[in-house]
Amino acid sequence: MRKRTRAREFALQILYQIDITHDQLDSSLDNFWQAHTDDNIDEELKSFANSLLHGVIENLEVIDSNISKHATNWQLKRMAVVDRNILRMSGYELIFRDDIPPKASINEAVELAKKYSGTDAGKFVNAILDKIKIEKNR
Repeated sequence: MRKRTRAREFALQILYQIDITHDQLDSSLDNFWQAHTDDNIDEELKSFANSLLHGVIENLEVIDSNISKHATNWQLKRMAVVDRNILRMSGYELIFRDDIPPKASINEAVELAKKYSGTDAGKFVNAILDKIKIEKNR
């Protein structure tokens, strides 16, 4: 598995934890990385995951607003927790990270949705992220 793919999986797990427990990012990060000390996780991978997490949390209002705007007939709070956090992470990448190709962000998000959510989650995530990408490129 590629480093960035694995980093996104870790970031998704931490975002999920924060969404459920309402813990602060720093304590969630400390707990998560401590629990994985025996896994010999590469520092580059940790750094990328941490940058995604800080970016999502720091820009959550803007990201959630964009998701809500494009999630026709869906309220953010009623989305599956996994789907919501995949959208947040990839939404952050699309809106704020010009160093990550939009196609890569969307493809990674769709794969995460297929792996960790329901059968139609990939299509749901793809549709919303595609709308965010189109709006940004206008």
